Parts: sequence; C-alpha cells; structure tokens
Amino acid sequence: MSSLYQTNTVDHLAVVDTLYRFAAGIDLRDEALLRSAFTQDAVSDFRPAAAKAGFEYPVLEGRDVIVGALSSSLSQVDTTHSVSNPRVTIEGDTAHLDALVEAQHVLKSDPARHYLMKNRYDINLVRLGEVWSIQRVTVDNVWRTGDPSVLMGI
Repeated sequence: MSSLYQTNTVDHLAVVDTLYRFAAGIDLRDEALLRSAFTQDAVSDFRPAAAKAGFEYPVLEGRDVIVGALSSSLSQVDTTHSVSNPRVTIEGDTAHLDALVEAQHVLKSDPARHYLMKNRYDINLVRLGEVWSIQRVTVDNVWRTGDPSVLMGI
C-alpha cells in the first residue's frame, strides 16, 4: 500500500471522527468533547432543518456560542445521533464532509414524546495540527417524524 493511500485513509478517518466527536459530545453531554469538534471561529447553520420542522433557529458563530447553544437548547431532551454514509474530499489542510445523521430526541419529562430526524450534514473542516475541526456545518433535513416541540424541551 502506498504511503499516499495510507495518509489519505488516515485523514479520511480523522475527518469522519470529527463528526463522531460532535455527535458523541451532544449525546454524552460532554462539552469538552463537543468543543473539540469545532474551530474557534466555527459557524453552525441549522436553519434549513429548523425551517422544515416549523421553527426558526439562528446561525451560530463561534465555538463557545455553538457549544453553549446546543448544550442549553437540548438540556431537556435525551439524544442519540447515528452517522452514516460519510463522503470525504481532502485538499491539503481543508476537507469537505457530507454525511447523513439520524438524530433521536426524547423528552426527559415525558419519554413517550419524541422527534426523529434524518439530516444531511454539509461540513467544511480544517486541519489544526494533527486534528481536524469543523469550520462550518450546515444541517438540512431529509425526513422527520414525531413531535417537533420536543426540540424546544416542551
């Protein structure tokens, strides 16, 4: 196996691992893990998915703002995120990741209420040292089922 192929494979896995860190950080309520997935100046755009769920959500700018907003807005729900179909392209120290993420949200106070989303994540990443980090993520919804008010913890 050529070293170029090995490097690309290692980078490919490391790029996908960034999305795994993001998802696990949310599901485990591990703010340090979630924070590790983003650049300091990251941008998170959930507007396309939110619009399909019937509500508005602002574009979030900055790692601390993103982590704080996600931690706060999801504090009343238990979540599980499953990542599939990751497609990665890498050019030097930048990468693009397109993946499907299924996100289950269950209201803590009423576990019978849930909201399940299958979302497409469009992510731009940069290599910072030996770690890949999300610079921009846009989330659009493919399909959804359940009670969207669960996302607001109500």
